[in-house]
Amino acid sequence: MAQHESAEKRARQAKRRAARNAQAKSRIRTSIKRVMSTKEKAKAVVELTRTVKLLDQLAAKGVIHKNTAANQKSRLAKLINTLK
Repeated sequence: MAQHESAEKRARQAKRRAARNAQAKSRIRTSIKRVMSTKEKAKAVVELTRTVKLLDQLAAKGVIHKNTAANQKSRLAKLINTLK
């Protein structure tokens, strides 16, 4: 357990941040699933736009790595391009 006040504060902050990051990662997983499950191209493009924005925001905040965001965006765009 933490021995100093500053270490205790750091532990509290880490706990809050971990919860915030977990929530953000859950949102992005849900958003990605929503894009992948859409069969109509028009609807999929709208969902892709929302998902790309969310990926960029999380990458900017450091929740996910920027290359991870880029890979996800590329994979989803490739999937959308196969739809009719």
